[in-house]
Amino acid sequence: MPRAPRKPRATKGTSRKRRTEAPVAESTDRTVAPEEQQNEKQEAQSAQELLPLDSKIESVPAQQAGDQPSATAETEAPAPPESGTTPEIISAEESPQPVEPEPAPPVSEERTEPETAAEVTALPAEGSAVSPEVSESTAEEESSKSTETVAEERAPAEEPAPTEEPTTAEEPQAPPKPAEEHKRRAPEGRKYHGPAGTTLNIARLQAMSTPELMRMAKEWGVENFGTMKKQEVIFEILKKNAERSGVLFAEGVLEIMPEGYGFLRSQAFNYLPCPEDVYVSPSQIRRFDLQTGDVIAGQIRPPKDKEKYFALLKVEAVGNEDPDKAKEKTHFDNLTPLFPNKRIILETSPDELSTRVLDLVCPIGKGTRGLIVAPPRTGKTVLLQKLANAIIKNNPEIYLIILLIDERPEEVTDMERTCKPAEVISSTFDEPPERHVQVAEMVIEKARRMVEHKRDVVILLDSITRLARAYNTVQPHSGKILSGGVDANALHKPKRFFGAARNIEEGGSLTIMATALVDTGSRMDEVIFEEFKGTGNMEVHLDRALVDRRIFPSINIERSGTRKEELLYHPDEYSRVVVLRRALTGVPPVEAMELLLGKLKKTKSNIEFLLSINNAL
Repeated sequence: MPRAPRKPRATKGTSRKRRTEAPVAESTDRTVAPEEQQNEKQEAQSAQELLPLDSKIESVPAQQAGDQPSATAETEAPAPPESGTTPEIISAEESPQPVEPEPAPPVSEERTEPETAAEVTALPAEGSAVSPEVSESTAEEESSKSTETVAEERAPAEEPAPTEEPTTAEEPQAPPKPAEEHKRRAPEGRKYHGPAGTTLNIARLQAMSTPELMRMAKEWGVENFGTMKKQEVIFEILKKNAERSGVLFAEGVLEIMPEGYGFLRSQAFNYLPCPEDVYVSPSQIRRFDLQTGDVIAGQIRPPKDKEKYFALLKVEAVGNEDPDKAKEKTHFDNLTPLFPNKRIILETSPDELSTRVLDLVCPIGKGTRGLIVAPPRTGKTVLLQKLANAIIKNNPEIYLIILLIDERPEEVTDMERTCKPAEVISSTFDEPPERHVQVAEMVIEKARRMVEHKRDVVILLDSITRLARAYNTVQPHSGKILSGGVDANALHKPKRFFGAARNIEEGGSLTIMATALVDTGSRMDEVIFEEFKGTGNMEVHLDRALVDRRIFPSINIERSGTRKEELLYHPDEYSRVVVLRRALTGVPPVEAMELLLGKLKKTKSNIEFLLSINNAL
């Protein structure tokens, strides 16, 4: 930086005069007020308070000088500004007010202010006298030292010293407040309380009891859940989880609408429409060749602005198989039906005589289409319960569905509690016929799709008579009325339901055991029974005379039987059963059942009983 030319050094006699006249001449050239030097000294003192190291460095030559005369005017005058810059003119009225010392701002290379490090260091330190005999070289050395010191001290001056204020890393982390642990921000900008978004499965929520759902709704912050139905509570819980960016999974049975799209219906609500049904687009149905009754599992998303239902995002499985592999299945109507040749063992314990009698009199095979012909109050519902428990215990590979149509609600609850883990689907007598038909259609379509996947399925229907009544009410009248008021076309779909039972050569089977009501005093019930009488390959007749004498099971042995039963028995076992049949032929139903039950109570199993049979029986 170029310096101004030096002035001739003053003599000893005129040094004091030149020192007093220098500010006047300087002010004339620079047009600066006389108070400028005083203001600059105050600013320099403020800077020295921030930089205590400068004062220590500057005080060393001052103490060495002692009480010598003051320096020349050249050392006392402020250093000239950098070349190319215009000095700032400050009047006495606009001089800056003294303020409390603050951390100095970072030094910029493009700074154009007239104050430099040389100006700050040229001022004397507090408590030290200015020596007039200090050489110019000494002043320049002090000036250079001070400039280096200022450059080194300005950078750390931007941050507070560690002794005065600890850094953020040293501060201990304060524990979060308990009330704010679960506070997060919802997409709408609302604060909510509750657990973070997690993975929820609709099927698990639907399997929960109402009190458990209420407690869960309270934890998730659902409002007014006490006045909601179970379906509505599940819907709100799913929406809350979606707001927390949780993952939703759903599993249900597909029902395709006439418009081409479909919905995943829930088993917990008997495959009827409910708020948490999942929408399936037509493109997904076409891509994976989906049909009504397919069991679909996949990831879903919550409804958007004007949508009412959850939507299926990704198909994870179809019938517990890979979606691409499921497309290779053979349609149910193209499968080859056979006679039942694999027996379903019903015997469970020595004391359970009902199932032991069924094994001996009318065995059931995989693919059997059976009718339980029962007058009122003959124990058909209890017989179905024992049949279901035997299938669950002895044949865990079979998927069991219990379908109750037009039954009493208390019987539905009893069936659900006594036949776990079977799937119980019901439509009680207080429901309209349209719901009876819809529930039955969903069940039979689901069973068909499972058979296509080579599964063994058993449906216990109570009762096919009331299902036929519902079809007769819903079916449009053709103008041809049979006796009893049955429309000629009304029994086609019930027969299609019952006729779906078959044993499949390619693998899988569908077994249907349905109850048919007789002796009810209704001509329609008699006509319905006559229509189904020859369609099954197994019949069990319950006798009212046995019930009147409190003999259970009230099975009429002579009228009950299974077609092609030799395919289900072992040859040795079949020969013994033939001997038993011949011995009971012609015996009244009451005496025949009493005789058989007496022999069974003396043995622990049917094999032991058959081995004890001889020709003298």
